[in-house]
Amino acid sequence: MALITDCKIIEIPKIKDHRGNLAVVENGILPFKMNRIYYLFDIPAGAYRGGHAHKVQQEFLIAISGSFEVILDDGSQKKTVLLNRPDQGLLIGTDIWRELQSFSQGSVCLVLNSGKFDESDYIRDYQTFLDK
Repeated sequence: MALITDCKIIEIPKIKDHRGNLAVVENGILPFKMNRIYYLFDIPAGAYRGGHAHKVQQEFLIAISGSFEVILDDGSQKKTVLLNRPDQGLLIGTDIWRELQSFSQGSVCLVLNSGKFDESDYIRDYQTFLDK
């Protein structure tokens, strides 16, 4: 059974330079091979994203710009994580319900995913998630 305690913040290696910093995410930093990358942006005030869990796929979320909160739920416990640094991300394993909220203006959420899009991998109904 997946637990929210299995979700963790991972520091992203960065190279500091007087011209600006460079953060690098390569295979080996995460416990999965990246197969899909997407990002959320232009999120209206008060909107939320997520509202699902994955059966097989894992994700790594990064606040590339701005900030947002991730509510993690394993069916027994809930935890809210603030993401607001582009040099760290949140690893979310399988069978964890997630909701993203409180997006700051101009925020961008980058998601690195372990699989290609597969609708059958999603649990989109909260009661179904709890009944698993």
